[in-house]
Amino acid sequence: MKILVCITNVPDTTAKISFTDNDTRFNKNGVQYIIGPYDDYALARGVELREASGGSLTVLNVGESDSEPQIRKALAIGADEAIRVNAEPTDSYFVASQIAHIASQNKYDLILMGRESLDFNSGVVHGLVGEMLGIPSYSPVMQLDVTEGKAEFAREIDGGKEHLVASLPLVLGCQEPIAEWKIPNMRGIMTARTKPLTVVEPVDVDTMVTLEKYIQPAPKGACKMIPADEAEQLITLLKTEAKVL
Repeated sequence: MKILVCITNVPDTTAKISFTDNDTRFNKNGVQYIIGPYDDYALARGVELREASGGSLTVLNVGESDSEPQIRKALAIGADEAIRVNAEPTDSYFVASQIAHIASQNKYDLILMGRESLDFNSGVVHGLVGEMLGIPSYSPVMQLDVTEGKAEFAREIDGGKEHLVASLPLVLGCQEPIAEWKIPNMRGIMTARTKPLTVVEPVDVDTMVTLEKYIQPAPKGACKMIPADEAEQLITLLKTEAKVL
């Protein structure tokens, strides 16, 4: 089975975010980057499936050279090879087009990715890739097993879970608890240095989104502490200031 796992290179959730060029560009200075948490789940399950059934696992990232440490980490976790599309991931349509182009050339049986990226949270790339390739896509997938060319999986829906069976090939957007995150060991780190990482140029795609400006969320207001025996004051503040009553 040929598996493709798509990963994103995103700021750590603890990073302090700022913008430059009149708030039109993200400021990368001093920002620690990580593999997208949902992508980590997809990668972990992909490694487990490859180990169980054989075949190959390729990691794909649409990003610039600063994403290579995260790609090498994915190789250390268990991917066999990696591909980096040398481009800034400007919008979902652009990213999906690059993924679909690579996938169409290599005929993967299973394409896994996180349910959404941690930076823009669009949650549409898996659906776009499936449409571009003409194959089914499902998200968010919480459980996944593959046997005899069919995938049995569960995805989260309003009010519960939906259990499905579908033939390969498939595109799946993953989330917890599909697998436990894997931490690279020393052997994996050493072997990752020699695993192939191929850099390719992007295919030409019309830009579907124009960025005008980034805006920081409003700062949190001060917290008011109300003594436990002053319930009336609390109710008054909830009505007049918080306006939730």
